[in-house]
Amino acid sequence: MGDLNEIKRKRKIGNLDSPKNPFDYYDREYGTVPRDTKRAPFQWVSEVAYKNVHRIVSRGYDTTELMEEGYGVVDMLFVDYQARIPTIEEEKMLNYVMIMALEDGLSMPAVLSRIVAKSKTFLTQACGTSILAFGHAYGAYSAFGNRLEKYLNRIDNGECSLEAGAALLVKENLNDEALGVSSLMTKDVAAKRMFARAKKLGISGRYIAFTEEIVKAAQKICDSPVDLDMLGATGATMMDLGFTPEATWAILAVTRAFAAGAHYIEEIERDEYTRLGQELTPKEDYDGPEDRPVPPLKDRTKYAKSVICKTPQEWTNRFEEMKNISGSGFSIIEEVKDPSKKSGIKKVGKL
Repeated sequence: MGDLNEIKRKRKIGNLDSPKNPFDYYDREYGTVPRDTKRAPFQWVSEVAYKNVHRIVSRGYDTTELMEEGYGVVDMLFVDYQARIPTIEEEKMLNYVMIMALEDGLSMPAVLSRIVAKSKTFLTQACGTSILAFGHAYGAYSAFGNRLEKYLNRIDNGECSLEAGAALLVKENLNDEALGVSSLMTKDVAAKRMFARAKKLGISGRYIAFTEEIVKAAQKICDSPVDLDMLGATGATMMDLGFTPEATWAILAVTRAFAAGAHYIEEIERDEYTRLGQELTPKEDYDGPEDRPVPPLKDRTKYAKSVICKTPQEWTNRFEEMKNISGSGFSIIEEVKDPSKKSGIKKVGKL
């Protein structure tokens, strides 16, 4: 390789011979460093599943044999996430939860699926978009579940009773969207029915019991009527089924994607695709400033307005004025804390 470097040195390739370089490029070795034999070469390792030409095995179970025996998708969720075959009652309860979560009409995930469908994209992209709509407010199963764990740990450590722990949780998190108690379902009994079903099947446990105490505590201090909502009912039920808050979020997001796919298909069957630039917006749907002439560039100084504020009062006045301009971002309340922590996960990596 020395001869090759010498040839390149004589050719003077670009600036490689510049004295400003911290090293002589043409004296550098070719090839790689010797393999490190003190550690194993990198490879993916998983205890979830493996696949070869003969079978797919999940948590030790041959998936073909599971299906041939009559086990279904819901059973496989327990196998994948908990490495166990569920009881008949648990299988029925998860079926109940997933059916309740699968369709929600023209909710945000469904609407987003339809919007993406109009752009002549793939169904998988539309379903992926619907899942991305599962924000901390819409489907905050992680935030809800991790909060239950936090306060139940305090109860288990003898810091307070179940009732006192629920009251403390409500006091410290009353205005959080992921409380699991709200005014959303004061007239809708779907959430209460889920708890009733869980009790009938015998899978109701500490999470449902604690959530019921949270509902009672919230009702005592709220000025307006509140009750158990679907986030609270679903989150607590899934945890009593043995799923973590993160597993709950993953399972139900994908469950909702099934419905998003139906909305995608309906959207493209009922109407044509929208091509780039095709969609027009009438002025009637615009409520911004009236049409106005563009000033000549030579008169720019007559119309231009600086944003520099010389006093705190000027800054305050401008800030309040900008709140009236939609789309400026001035009306958004900034997150002081790291928004990624809203999921309730306090550490990165292994949970």
